[in-house]
Amino acid sequence: MKLKVCGMKYQDNMIEVAKLHPNYLGFIFHKNSSRYFDGTIPELPKTIKKVGVFVNASIEEISEKSKKHQLDAIQLHGHESPEFCDTLFHAKLGSESHPIEIIKVFSIKDDFNFEHLKAYESVCDYFLFDTKGKLPGGNGYTFNWNVLKNYASTKPFFLSGGIGPEETELVLSFLKKPESKYCYAVDVNSKFEIEPGLKNVYKLNKFKNELSFL
Repeated sequence: MKLKVCGMKYQDNMIEVAKLHPNYLGFIFHKNSSRYFDGTIPELPKTIKKVGVFVNASIEEISEKSKKHQLDAIQLHGHESPEFCDTLFHAKLGSESHPIEIIKVFSIKDDFNFEHLKAYESVCDYFLFDTKGKLPGGNGYTFNWNVLKNYASTKPFFLSGGIGPEETELVLSFLKKPESKYCYAVDVNSKFEIEPGLKNVYKLNKFKNELSFL
């Protein structure tokens, strides 16, 4: 099981969080977000993948940010079409030896039509399921994970949306259920914050240890 810490904003905080060795760190390139990142990413361990989070951005913007920050993955958090994902998927933003991963986000509340995912199967590497709310992400509450009983794909997915210290037991319980078979990673953000973009390293470390991330 992998761990992604999203919404990073401050250099010193990034360095401290990186010492916990999460698998992914997320940087939000959406100007309307309180976690909007417009700085410089410090040198990070090679084992940590840098994820750029975009909301209805252009291919040009994504390409520019990818090159500038040497991103390892692109997370699409808007209404990107399968055709857009296909263009991005084949844009060769990375290299043959180091291709950039594409993560497509879908927002869920109490139900979801998983047939909608079929068109995206071949044009992304992972799905990410987040909570439907007023904001594209970081709303601070979970969706009904029972919906994932109807997940018919074999595409690995990130579980996201309002996961915090209080949800540790819920996550552990979910990971024992059949519907977690293709759960690749747990994505955390707002519930581990002191303020938007500033993560509580102590709480993250405790969460990571309790869930025994590898």
